[in-house]
Amino acid sequence: MAVWKTSRRSLSLDRSLVMAILNVTPDSFSDGGEFLSPDDAVRQAEKLIDEGADILDIGGESTRPGGTRVGADEELRRVLPVIDAVAKRFDIPISIDTTRPAVAQAALAAGAEIVNDISGLRFDETIAKAAANASAGLVLMHSRGSFETLHSQPPVEDILAEVTGSLHSSIKIAKRNGVADEQIAVDIGLGFGKTFEQNLELIAKLGKIVAEFKEYPVLVGASRKSFIGKVLGNVPAGERLGGSLAAAVVAVMNGAKIVRVHDVKETVNAIRMTSRIISPSGS
Repeated sequence: MAVWKTSRRSLSLDRSLVMAILNVTPDSFSDGGEFLSPDDAVRQAEKLIDEGADILDIGGESTRPGGTRVGADEELRRVLPVIDAVAKRFDIPISIDTTRPAVAQAALAAGAEIVNDISGLRFDETIAKAAANASAGLVLMHSRGSFETLHSQPPVEDILAEVTGSLHSSIKIAKRNGVADEQIAVDIGLGFGKTFEQNLELIAKLGKIVAEFKEYPVLVGASRKSFIGKVLGNVPAGERLGGSLAAAVVAVMNGAKIVRVHDVKETVNAIRMTSRIISPSGS
């Protein structure tokens, strides 16, 4: 049985997992400002868990286009009370969405068991040491450029070659820092330095990436992103549910083992139906 190992458990990959987004930020592109207080964040966590989330991904710094960095102290002030409260109250894997080793280390000590690094270890590879020391899960996402230029990179010609090559480099760095294969997941980084067409291409051809990384679960995070809004007629983030579900379904059909989403209940139902279509016997 294929599993993804975190510091507290082994997550079965017999079905695709739903990673729920919980941003405790004032400026995230979709849900910024909604869950700033720890009490509000914990109530939202309970709702996401009740809706079927397999993992909670908690972030304290927005990576939206035009976003600005916050200090490590502020990032910690936002996430640690929420992680601590959720870990004490619920038995669910918590992921910390950060690129800072100090934040990752503190979050893991507070109860997180996965580190989600959007830089793929490019900003600071010692974040891998924090994951290795805690035997935590580690998500390596494809991106290019600095924090400030993540969304303004000139497009590459061959996006599949770029993503696979970069992820192989990230995996090599992770392993050099002591992270085991079974701790690693890879994320294709939709919306980060890709053109509209390249985001669609990555979902359509995801099977090639899955085949390239047979040892690692592939994560897809398309939920409410701007390329979906463009397809649907430039609708705002809150009106992108249908497109987000379609992207999640196609990703799962093409081999994604984790989908990172805002709309948990609807995604869980869509994936459940997709899985039964793919395997009618339920095996």
